[in-house]
Amino acid sequence: MVSNLTTRPQLHEDWIDPYAREIVRILQDEGFETYLVGGCVRDLLAGIHPKDFDIATNAHPNQVRRKIPHAYVIGKRFRLVLVRRGDQQFEVATFRRTVSAEEIEGSDNEVIGDNYFGTCEEDAKRRDFTINALFYDPIQQKIIDYCEGQKDIASRTLRMIGNSVERFIEDPIRILRAVRLTHKLNFTIDPEMRAAIVQCAPELKRAVLPRRREEYLKILRLQDPTLTFTEMHDLNILENILSGLDAIFKDSGKLAVFESHLRRMKTCGIRFEDSTELLSGFMFAFLKAHYGEESWDLERIQNEEKLQFFLREELGMFKQEQATFFKALQLMHNLQKVDLYLRKGERRQMGFLRNEALPLALKLAQMDYAISGNLLSFWVEQFKRFESKSHQAPGESRREASTQH
Repeated sequence: MVSNLTTRPQLHEDWIDPYAREIVRILQDEGFETYLVGGCVRDLLAGIHPKDFDIATNAHPNQVRRKIPHAYVIGKRFRLVLVRRGDQQFEVATFRRTVSAEEIEGSDNEVIGDNYFGTCEEDAKRRDFTINALFYDPIQQKIIDYCEGQKDIASRTLRMIGNSVERFIEDPIRILRAVRLTHKLNFTIDPEMRAAIVQCAPELKRAVLPRRREEYLKILRLQDPTLTFTEMHDLNILENILSGLDAIFKDSGKLAVFESHLRRMKTCGIRFEDSTELLSGFMFAFLKAHYGEESWDLERIQNEEKLQFFLREELGMFKQEQATFFKALQLMHNLQKVDLYLRKGERRQMGFLRNEALPLALKLAQMDYAISGNLLSFWVEQFKRFESKSHQAPGESRREASTQH
């Protein structure tokens, strides 16, 4: 089904990346059916500026590589082409189709993984949600919609393509993606799919931890992740995959502490693109809710088996991330000891400022309202001094010292 731009909702044509448009144009000029696809089309229609632009085509990966400069075939189970333009990159995938188990077993070809190529319509119908199955031709300015995705965007509804229960069992990560997308887009979940989420929530235990972790990070980057976690609790998702967090949602006092601290992440300088800082901010709110405002026995907490299980098996926090987080918690106390710091020589001061967990400690202190404005300004100036010293040429500080003597 093809529709023109006059169909509502209106697509923001001026937000399309010129490099993405050029890739589409080159492949179309070579005779290949090629479109923008998926999340970028959805966001353009929903009034959100896309971060990435994916492209779908009937050209096979090696054909794309030969026609597009600076293109590289990647992947084995899912072969696609990565096109680099400056510091940007664009994924170009060949249309896929769904294959039956009988077809795979009875085939004598050498197709590996998910590399069964198909048509644009077949590719659309194998995607997860209707709003993610839209294609857009930026050259002819037309939308290709086989699954009524435009209708669902207009009504701000997230709906599954096919039977929701079957699709969630096929890939349980779709459950997390469904909840996250509704909060990112301010949509509502289709009632049939909502019931399927409750029914299939235990299936998430089968999903591999790295994929769950990636969804957690995306949820924490939302405008207000507390609303998303609340819905995950209501839909029985947390009790299946984040039981430690689910316990907080069952205690109104702990929940108030958790939500207030989590919302402060945006005002204390946490870098949301940095997984260590993002998960540390989350864990600080988590620990505040569990252990309260009094001083903690960090060694006992760090070695607590239940917490270790939550960090390792539920949240998927890496060992190095955990080490940096707990080191930052220890350093938070040192931020108050300015007199002790000033009594140290310059070398020892530089050694303290060099600690990689110290900037995080300062952010967590702000998140906890545990540092005054004057004290914050003092440490910011110290970091500036450290940066200045660090950028000096080798031996320069020694020459300065000898000149002073």
